[in-house]
Parts: sequence; C-alpha cells; structure tokens
Amino acid sequence: MSKFDIIVVGSGPGGYVAAIRASQLGKKVAIVERAELGGICLNWGCIPTKALLKSAQVFEYIKHASDYGITVSDAKADFNAVIKRSRDVASGMSKGVQFLMKKNKIEVIAGFGKLKGNKQVEVTDDKGGKAVYTADHIILATGGRARELPTLKIDGQKIIGYRQAMVLDKRPASMVIVGSGAIGVEFAYVYNAMGTKVTIVEFMPNIVPVEDEEVSKQLEKEYKKAGINIMTNASVESVDTKGAGCKVLVKTKTGTETLDCDVVLSAVGVIANIEGIGLEEVGVATDKGKVVVDDYYRTNIPGIYAIGDIVKGQALAHVASAEGIICVEKICGHHPEPLDYNNIPGCTYCSPEIASVGMTEKACREKGIDIKVGKFPFSASGKASAAGAKEGFIKVIFDAKYGEWLGAHMIGANVTEMIAEVVVARKLETTGHEIIKSVHPHPTMSEAIMEAAAAAYNEVIHL
Repeated sequence: MSKFDIIVVGSGPGGYVAAIRASQLGKKVAIVERAELGGICLNWGCIPTKALLKSAQVFEYIKHASDYGITVSDAKADFNAVIKRSRDVASGMSKGVQFLMKKNKIEVIAGFGKLKGNKQVEVTDDKGGKAVYTADHIILATGGRARELPTLKIDGQKIIGYRQAMVLDKRPASMVIVGSGAIGVEFAYVYNAMGTKVTIVEFMPNIVPVEDEEVSKQLEKEYKKAGINIMTNASVESVDTKGAGCKVLVKTKTGTETLDCDVVLSAVGVIANIEGIGLEEVGVATDKGKVVVDDYYRTNIPGIYAIGDIVKGQALAHVASAEGIICVEKICGHHPEPLDYNNIPGCTYCSPEIASVGMTEKACREKGIDIKVGKFPFSASGKASAAGAKEGFIKVIFDAKYGEWLGAHMIGANVTEMIAEVVVARKLETTGHEIIKSVHPHPTMSEAIMEAAAAAYNEVIHL
C-alpha cells in the first residue's frame, strides 16, 4: 500500500491542474487515470475540436480567397488528413501533460479509481489487477460524458456522440445534429465547411440557448447564410437506422417531419461520471447527479473533495482548473477566495465565435434592474473590415445607477480572445466610464469593447 498526501482521481483540466498545484505546495501527489492523461478536454474535447475548427476555417478562407484579391484554384479538403491533424494535436498535448507530471514528481497510476473508505483508493488496471493506495486527502475529478436521450441511443455508427464525430472514417454527405450548445454548433460549422449538408435540431426557441438572444439570432442568421438548416422549437421523436442511412422523425410546432441523413450527432449535453467510484459505499452525498460540496470543494466526508463536471457550476475546463487550485490551496492552509460563478466566461468556437460573461439583457430586465445597454457592430470596425470579418457585435450591460458591469455578450472573429478583458474588469469592479477612458489600441477588434461601453453612455464616436 502506497501512501500519499493527496491522490487525485481523474487527470482532466481539473485533476492535473490540482495535482500540479499540490506538488508546487510541497505535497506528495499521485494521480489516477483510466485512459489518456489530460482527460476528455485535452484528448476528445476542447483541444482536438479546435484543431478541426481551424482546418475548417482555413478551408473557408481558401474558398473565399478572391475576396482578398488572391486566386486559388482546385482547393480540396482531405477529410482524413484533417482528422489526423486533430488527433496529432491532441497527442502532442497529452505528451505535454505527461512531461508536467514528471517535472512535478507526480506519480501517475493507470487504472480506474474507486473510494474504499479509510482514505483509500482502489485502482483496477486494464488487466483486472487491483492495488490500494492511501492519502490524507482524495480529490475526485472524474469529469463527464455525453448525455443520451431515450429517443437517441448512441450506437457509435449511425447515431454518434462527439467522440465518434472527431474520428469518422469518411465525411458524411448529410448529418442531423441534435442540440445546439457549444458542441452542436461547433461540429455544425466544421462539417458544413467540409461539404456536409447539416441540419441542427434544437428543442429551445433559439440556438445556443444559454446566450443572449441577440447573439443567438445573429448566429442563426450567419449559419443559414452558410447553408445550415436550423429547426428550433423542435424535438427528435425517433431515429430509424434500419436502412442505409437514418430517418429522423422531428416534432415541430406545426407537426412532424422526417429528415433523411447519413449520420445523427447527439449533442444534448454532458452528465457527470459519478457511477462506480465508491460514493455510496463511503457515504459521499450527491444531489441531482452531482457531488455536494462546499465553497472549497469539501464533501460531507472529511478528506474527500470533488471538483469539475461532477459538482455544481458550469461544466467548463477553466472552471475545473480554478476549482482544483482553490481546493488544493485550502487543503494546504492557504486562504483562497471562493470562486465567483457569476464571473465565468463562456466561449463557443464556431465561426463567428461567441463569448459571454455575466447576465444577459433579458435576465437583467426580468430581475427589474435598471440598465444601460451599449452595442457596437463589427461592421463599424476598421480592423474588422480590413480582416473581412464584419459579422457580429459587442454588447455590454451596465447597472444604470452604480455603473457596475453586469454582462458582456460578443459574437464575431476572435471574440473568445477578447472576453478576458471583461472578466478582469468585472473582477476589479470596473465601471463603464473607466472602460471608456481606458485607451484601446487602434485599429483592433478589441476597441469595439470600449466603443460598446461608450454607446451605453451615449458617447460612442464611430456610430
């Protein structure tokens, strides 16, 4: 039996970050991983999907090269090469996490980890062998997996999840994507750009339903312009996979419709991986499929903690990393601030990109908050015009009385790189007037944030 100060179960962006921070603080650390180091995000989520999106974007650039005064003939997308590049990028990043484990002297234990009580973790390797490890503190970071609907059981062939969507042998001629969150709209962009006929089916009234309504409408407009078919207020009732392709029965407000396609991608969210890890045996409390924790990720059982997708809060890589650091620093006797879940940026890497933080305009008005709203379109941005990326806008929301920055919602090129300014400003309790008086470089896309703030206070120059 091996003894550690801290054992982390799961090596995703929550787990491996927690392990590294614990090592930095002088703890003897082990990390348990049943698959690849880096978890889903690095191997099957955040990173490889961005590689696919970049390939799609490059192909789109080439197809529109004449818009920039450049002639390119006979450009083709090699689908298998695109997939291979994505997997190579993920592999390289996974090797980077392996290096970080060695650098920080973290013991990597391969296998499936399960709580056994008495601060023990039992690890079963891929051959069925079992070993028991003990630690003063055990952090659960087991992540999530694709949610399955009763009417949409993933078979890995005709009805697929995001993992299969990243490694298909050949590009399907047609695809129905069920769900229009980040996963759904990102794959819609990739496959549409590669030449697949794509239909998005969304149960809610708007695609990307967690976003501000104006952002949702803008993305829907751009996607329809690109040839993507969008069905909102719609639900998949059944999928017939008996023939060569799929027959998807979709219920809409006006009746039912049957869609024919080669493959159906289920992108209806994720659920937490909390089964089989010993929670019930040791008495760890759960609620609605999540582990119950306090502000420092302590469960009801002393010495057991949980972070990432298996606890309340946004199921995002950067949230898991922040939670892991806070959890470890608290264990080590530091005094970290609890995480502010109202100041978490959300990014969707379709094209145009989407980024947001804080409250939507609708949420503010429903709460009866008196607000000032400013909006600046990229069509009025010199840098956006020069880049050929005039689609989209920046929208900012301030409290009318005190100037508190309540929210920001962006759609356009590179906005996922720009949202951090708002996150930092909100953390520092920056007001709209301070943003207006902070000189932004010209010409840049980011100066649209300053212009939007100025628009909220009727001081905008370039509109």
